[in-house]
Amino acid sequence: MFKRSDFPILKQKIKGRTLVYFDNSATAQKPSVVIKMVEEYYRQYNSNVHRSLNPLAEVVTKRYEEARDEVAEFINSQREEIIFTRGATEGINLVARTWGENNLKSGDIVVLSILEHHANIVPWLQLKEKLGIKISYIPLQEDGSLNMTAAKKLLSKKRVKLLAISQASNVLGILNPLKKLISWARQKNIVTLVDAAQSIAHVPVDVRDLNCDFLVFSGHKIWGPTGVGVLYGRRNILENMPPFLGGGDMIGAVYQDSFTINELPYKFEAGTPNIAGVIGLASAIRYIKKAGWKNIVVQEKKLSDYFMKKVGGLKFVKILGTAPAKFPVFAMVIDNIHPHDAADILGTEGIIMRAGNHCTQPLHDYLKVSATLRASLSFYNTTAEIDFFVKKLQELKKAFK
Repeated sequence: MFKRSDFPILKQKIKGRTLVYFDNSATAQKPSVVIKMVEEYYRQYNSNVHRSLNPLAEVVTKRYEEARDEVAEFINSQREEIIFTRGATEGINLVARTWGENNLKSGDIVVLSILEHHANIVPWLQLKEKLGIKISYIPLQEDGSLNMTAAKKLLSKKRVKLLAISQASNVLGILNPLKKLISWARQKNIVTLVDAAQSIAHVPVDVRDLNCDFLVFSGHKIWGPTGVGVLYGRRNILENMPPFLGGGDMIGAVYQDSFTINELPYKFEAGTPNIAGVIGLASAIRYIKKAGWKNIVVQEKKLSDYFMKKVGGLKFVKILGTAPAKFPVFAMVIDNIHPHDAADILGTEGIIMRAGNHCTQPLHDYLKVSATLRASLSFYNTTAEIDFFVKKLQELKKAFK
């Protein structure tokens, strides 16, 4: 079981105020076990992986590869299908620059949803400029869920080659029906990429059950270190993709006029990786297992329902996205108060939130709002914090009359 006291940063004060951390979609806080594991690496066995036969290198290589096993088990894949990256963004770019550039042609279609983070839009826009591909977006229904009728119609088009879609929105907090979408895509031989950067912190992710071809996530969203992420790729597809970068572990042998490529997963891990980050990520995964997904899901459902009741009951606040399959992530518009002003003032009360378009400008344009105030909660948040937030919102509204 998890404890709030496992997260040392939550004990600190902001200008004398108790910290209320409502920005978990940007980055989640770290439990002590993860912090200690990263420190242990630098203090006790700092060395490079896969490079030497000295005692330090042997220890760190063992820990690094054990971390790969932890991740593979965590998402139910083979270890050779786990590529360590700097984050979800790099994973998507890797797929775009390798699989995309070698398999997409002018006129081919990539299907996204209008919910996508910029990280799952810009790489495909770059290929649009470079190769002449087309991009189509799945629209939404009034409650913020995907329009599945439109999605099926889009996936039926002849030139669709890729469905790249998030499992959950980082703005609306809505879980997308991926198994159905991926099933439709597979019937048409469409390759699928899942951006699990948001969902990975809220529900178990099983790549075999989803039956996707690629999946990416970032370590810092699941209480691990920043600067480390994972790309899962179906083995037969990865084997036919060229390397992304050159040097380091991706090398088999190098001659003056040629080189050979290492086997999976190392062909995609050029240079010295974020070793401390990878080891810390494994520690975060072990923490999740100990906390228990059932406990996490139950606590977050309680928080989500309570937030919708308390904040959703305020007449001057509009919460965008009301579909029932929802995580405790809420984008809000407050009557006559700009989100940036709200976030700034609430920050002086110790309430940490995010204001802006949250790297989803196309979604905000679609919803006809320039910016929103976002509260994104994790299992270590409390109903008392929500009550405090409601109180400060009411005070804020009075101050802006």
